[in-house]
Amino acid sequence: MDRAALGKLGEEIALRYLENRGYVITGRRVRFGGVEIDLVAEQGDEVVFIEVKTRACERFGQPEESVTAGKRQRLRQAAYSFVAARRPAPRFRIDVIAVLFGPTDKIRLRHYRNAVGEEE
Repeated sequence: MDRAALGKLGEEIALRYLENRGYVITGRRVRFGGVEIDLVAEQGDEVVFIEVKTRACERFGQPEESVTAGKRQRLRQAAYSFVAARRPAPRFRIDVIAVLFGPTDKIRLRHYRNAVGEEE
């Protein structure tokens, strides 16, 4: 499976995981401020921006390790662009979901709530 297909599969798994926990998905692969956000959801009165990272194996590390300082800054930029366009400005957070496929087709999903803070 190529990287694009693996990424889309990871997003689909993350989407189903979130829906099963009561999140309302409002967008997929949405661009704000020139930055793509994998998933946008609502949980109660909070907007949740979700970055999904997927890996086929652990050979190159854990999926969540690929959310670099530069990526976190771009995610913040996108969230701020979204919030600035709305009145009143909604509460929001940025989560990361890591999806890892194991050697026996076992899937491990880790959800990091509020993984990207307002400042570093």
